[in-house]
Amino acid sequence: MSDNSLKGKSVVIGAGAKNLGGLIARELAKEGVSGIAVHYHSDATREAAEQTVADVKTAGADAFAIQGDLTKPAEVAKLFDAAVEKFGGVDIAINTVGLVLKKPIVDVTEEEFDTSFDINAKSAFFFIQESGKKLNDGGKLCTIVTSLLGAFTGYYAAYAGSKAPVEHFTRAASKEFGARGISVTAVAPGPMDTPFFYGQESPEAVAYHSSAADLSKYTKTGLTHIEDIVPLVKFLVSDGWWITGQTILANGGYTTK
Repeated sequence: MSDNSLKGKSVVIGAGAKNLGGLIARELAKEGVSGIAVHYHSDATREAAEQTVADVKTAGADAFAIQGDLTKPAEVAKLFDAAVEKFGGVDIAINTVGLVLKKPIVDVTEEEFDTSFDINAKSAFFFIQESGKKLNDGGKLCTIVTSLLGAFTGYYAAYAGSKAPVEHFTRAASKEFGARGISVTAVAPGPMDTPFFYGQESPEAVAYHSSAADLSKYTKTGLTHIEDIVPLVKFLVSDGWWITGQTILANGGYTTK
């Protein structure tokens, strides 16, 4: 039987500096994890990563920030190796890396297509691969995707399309890593009330997304909030370890499959 407690566990969080990744880091620290590697991508996020590290330490866990471009497999390996060196191993790996692109198919450039698949699919694949190499037996692996995987809509072909492979990576990894007691899941939030969402949406689209979920009127903005997703991620990487190979759409009834 897997050890479900979060106490004393070491964690790697891809894109752990702010928004969902940052809140996951702070909440796991409150649950008694021993250490968290907080990954961030660019210099613009360095300050947020350092603040998250400080918050984690205040909560009683060890932590460090590490910069890297996770579209490069060597940088993914560097992230995990740093955590193994610092903490003596890795028990939990959570990947929140993602890039939204909202455009008609006829307007998507080759560069935009390649960038979307590099960030949303390639980085996820090699994060999962490295987790399979570096996670301790009984470990937990969770990737953030999108509820658009259950939608029938236009304009998100490159975004949802580049997140869709992660479902297949998750299923395959659960089969391949399961013999070592490692659970592998993906969480698919609805449109989240973060800067990640608003950048590409018109006021009309924001109004639609804010009212589309069954539970929209019971939330402050009608959107998914990071506070709605963190408890689910915590559950999946602890007591919910028996759930594996699955993508869970967490969106208040925004869409389903």
